[in-house]
This record gives sequence, structure tokens and C-alpha cells, in this order.
Amino acid sequence: MRRLWGVLVALLLAGCSTGPSLENQDAVTAAPGDSYHLTIGSAGFTESDLLAQMYALLLEQAGYRTSLLTVANRELYEPALESGQIDVVPEYAATFADWLNAKTNGADAAPVGSPDLDATMTALRRLATPRGLTVLDPGRAVDQNAFAVSAAYAREHGLKTLSDLGASGLEVRLAAGDECVQRPYCEPGLKKTYGIDITGVDPKGVGTTQAKRAVQSGHDQMVLTTTTDATLGDFGLVLLADDKHLQNADYVVPVVNRARAGSEGVTKALGGLNDVLTTADLASMNQQVDSWRRLARDVARAYLEDKGLLK
Repeated sequence: MRRLWGVLVALLLAGCSTGPSLENQDAVTAAPGDSYHLTIGSAGFTESDLLAQMYALLLEQAGYRTSLLTVANRELYEPALESGQIDVVPEYAATFADWLNAKTNGADAAPVGSPDLDATMTALRRLATPRGLTVLDPGRAVDQNAFAVSAAYAREHGLKTLSDLGASGLEVRLAAGDECVQRPYCEPGLKKTYGIDITGVDPKGVGTTQAKRAVQSGHDQMVLTTTTDATLGDFGLVLLADDKHLQNADYVVPVVNRARAGSEGVTKALGGLNDVLTTADLASMNQQVDSWRRLARDVARAYLEDKGLLK
């Protein structure tokens, strides 16, 4: 497998088109293609690298040649996906739906991503199709925003869910990004949906070491992180279940350039991963890379072999 790491942005932008015409929003803009050599895109963080490596290994087993291209900015890799410079990218259903919606209908467009996976996928495919993109089926793995407290705090107050925290009446200082005060999934949603008494947001970032240490020490009571965070146990933290489904359906979905990778062969090669990959699996693999310093490709290969997907 050839690897194309560290490619200059200028190379990615060179000849990069804006994709198919959007004059007919309902048109399928290209027949499904089946290129022999496929470029797999990664967004440059551990989980995206792992997913891209798994996609590449599965496609190689199915007879394709693959290259890996890392582009950390969605503003760059999505147009490259439309133009065919990138053929396959792991994405997150609700986030990508809202991103395409804003690109198509303007930054002030009402969000189309929601906690409802079926509605989110319908909206995502409606937006992706006229851009020459095909969104494959989601699996079981989901990387959503999530909230964690210290295990000791949860035991002391009998907390398992966010509803439990709201019913407790406890005052909560939240470690999160500074945008949390405005985002509907964060402070406003915690107050409206769960009745949690958020007394302030400590702007230490989403799932950062600083944020986790602030909760570990008791300076803050809760931290905004993600469902696939692999290091919570290192800080003595546990997730509280989002039992009223505040968070959007950010299930992992492969997105392909229809003209180059829209074939049944690609769909079948990647589809097997849907049946086995879980949120817990992703968290475990993230931990192996981030905490144990294993290579993403080695972790991806070992997982696929263990699940019988790679021979």
C-alpha cells in the first residue's frame, strides 16, 4: 500500500473543482464507477486514521490498490472528495449532514442533523447526491458528544444518566469549549432537556487533558467529551448516559465519490465492517493508539483479523 502523508495543501487544491452542478438538486450526477486505484481520506485524528486504515485494508483485500491521504480540514477534503482526488472518507452522519446543509443553503440554514438516525441519513443523502457523493449505510459505531463525571462523584450521588444528574439538583460547573454556552447540545440543552443546574462553563476545551483533570480534582463537576474517548478511565471518569437523546446521530458512515467508488464492489468491501464495529471497539482502538502508542495500521489490521474480516 502506498502512503501519501503530509501532502501539501497546494497539491490538494490544484485543479480541485467545486463538484457537480447543483442546478438539479435531485439528480444523480454520475453513474457508479469502479476505479482500480482508490484514495482513502483521513481527517488526521486517531479515530479517522483508524477508520481510513480499516477501509484501505478491506478494499485491498477486495482487489483494489489504495493510497492514504491525510487532510485535517473538511473545507479542503470535501471538495477533493467531490472532484475525485479523494475517493472514500469516513464521516459522521449528523455532523456531515449539517456541514453540507450549510454549504448548500448558507451558514444560517436550520440544522438537518438530529438524534433520529433515519431522518439524518435521509437529509444527508439528499444533500450528498447532487454533489456526486454516495453515503453508504451506517453501522453501530457512533462518536457523539458525551458528558463524564468522576466515578467517585457518580457513586456518591447515585448517578448513571444525565436525567439522574438533573433530578439531583446539584450545581454543576462544566469543563468544555467556550462555544458550549451557545450550542444546543451543550449548556442550553443540558438545562432544557435534563434540568441540570449549570452554574458556569470552564473553557478548557472538549475532552482535553486539562478539562479531565479539572473534573478529576473536583474543580469542575462534569466534562464534555465523546463516546469514543479512550482515556476516561485514566482520570477516574465515567460517562453519564444521554437517556433522553440530546445528542445528534453521529454514526460512522463511509462517503464515496460516486463516479470513482460507487460500485457494488466498494459497498460490499466496506459493508462488512458495519456488522461488527461498535462504539466500544472504536474507543478500545483509540486507546491502543493514543495510550499504548501502537501504529494505527497495526491496530486496524489486528481488529479486522480478530473479527474474521481480513485473512
